[in-house]
Amino acid sequence: MAADDVSLTGQVKAKLVATKQAWAREGRLITGEHGDPGRDRLPPGQRLVQDWPVLDLGVQPVVPHAAAGLELDGLVATPQKLDWAALQAMPQGEWVNDIHCVTQWSRYDNRWTGVAMPDVLALAAPKPEARFAVLESHDGYTTNLPLADLDRPDVLLAFGWDRRPLTRPHGGPMRLVVPHLYLWKSPKWLKRITLTAEDQPGFWEVRGYHHRGDPWAEERYG
Repeated sequence: MAADDVSLTGQVKAKLVATKQAWAREGRLITGEHGDPGRDRLPPGQRLVQDWPVLDLGVQPVVPHAAAGLELDGLVATPQKLDWAALQAMPQGEWVNDIHCVTQWSRYDNRWTGVAMPDVLALAAPKPEARFAVLESHDGYTTNLPLADLDRPDVLLAFGWDRRPLTRPHGGPMRLVVPHLYLWKSPKWLKRITLTAEDQPGFWEVRGYHHRGDPWAEERYG
């Protein structure tokens, strides 16, 4: 995995990756139900937790503020390379939402502070042909999103959780939060967003996981 100038700790959990690939092949955790986010707070097949489980590939990069930032490139009119100071200078807000992990847990009422993704994307001015986004993190992790799922007012770059700085195990100093999709679509330690015309599957998507990941439609695999 590419480390650039950011130090990494741990090693990829090969057994965990193999297990989750097997889940995709077997369709584990699928109930066959279809929820309604306007009616059902807990998506099908999920269980509510009070703690916040830490799930990663075994690599938790140490990203100092001097190395933190975000690049926006690809199908944009004005590519951006925003350092930590530039991101902190943007208008910030607070969001409270629920999060849902594909491994079957959900957690209610998470309080985040950060920057709205529409404000960030507007700086780069996506071109009309841009329809998808490739998200890349400091640990080498990638995932894909339709641009329509990224450019929403409830999607944010998070710097804080529960009114404290976001901790490294949970993606600090900065992660993406896409609350309406399974949590693997909200990469920790985010460093780059590339807009594309075609969908480009990421780490879990090439291993059998769904390209979008709607919890209420149980888009775990596909």
